[in-house]
Amino acid sequence: MKLPRRIILVRHGESKGNIDGSTYTTTPVNLVPLTELGQDQARIAGENIRKVIEETTDGDNAKNWKVYFYVSPFVRTRQTLLELGKAFEKKRIIGVREECRVREQDWGNFQVEKEMKVIQETRLKFGRFFFRFPEGESAADVYDRVASFLESLWRDIHYNRLQQDESDEEVNLVIVSHGCSARVFLMKWFGWTVEQFECLNNFDNGEIRIMELGSGGEYSLAVHHSDDELEKWGLSAEMIADQKWRLTAKKGERNESCSWYLDGFFDHLQQTSEDNNNENDDADA
Repeated sequence: MKLPRRIILVRHGESKGNIDGSTYTTTPVNLVPLTELGQDQARIAGENIRKVIEETTDGDNAKNWKVYFYVSPFVRTRQTLLELGKAFEKKRIIGVREECRVREQDWGNFQVEKEMKVIQETRLKFGRFFFRFPEGESAADVYDRVASFLESLWRDIHYNRLQQDESDEEVNLVIVSHGCSARVFLMKWFGWTVEQFECLNNFDNGEIRIMELGSGGEYSLAVHHSDDELEKWGLSAEMIADQKWRLTAKKGERNESCSWYLDGFFDHLQQTSEDNNNENDDADA
């Protein structure tokens, strides 16, 4: 089993719905297209992805790297893929798969603009993860289908379905989707809590997040993204520290210093840790 060198998440470029909310009152959400700016953002995203791959790949892999795409079935994501794909010649592209499970969070059918303003205000009070839009989904619902997608993705990786032949020394997965789906993907992958999800900021249109294998075999956002970027995106100091730990962590290891893995659920374990630290300080004195 060869793991992809990178898993790159891309939010679609600016759509007409991003600049005019009334678009959703007459156009099905899956049919909303990109604006001209959105097309430009998508092309730039493709150029940036290629630049990252070429600048950080060396040796024989520099000749044999490939990309494989998963894309949401919505018009704006397919248009984004079409534009960003122009950065890659055919020999670099292994394949593309439309994947319904990474589609946008369902906000209902045709939307009434005045009602949506009230609904959005209620959502902020209720919490973004568990609030379910009338006739639509909650982020928790998105989590369930993204979790199912991840199971399929791991099977594809396990059986080397994402490689054309053995000469494909380096495979890069690119997932073109939406803001909520991408944030939920990261939440599921890194085991973030609901509370941590609530603090995450949405991707900008055409923005990318790069997960790359560290030296020990774990994926980390810290390979390409700075502390300032991670903080801007809503990661706490502890979450950033975990990403840095992953740079050298061996695959399958658990970061014992992360409170959300164990200590955060038990007050007495936190107290034990504090007592142990105090004992160590006394011993050093």
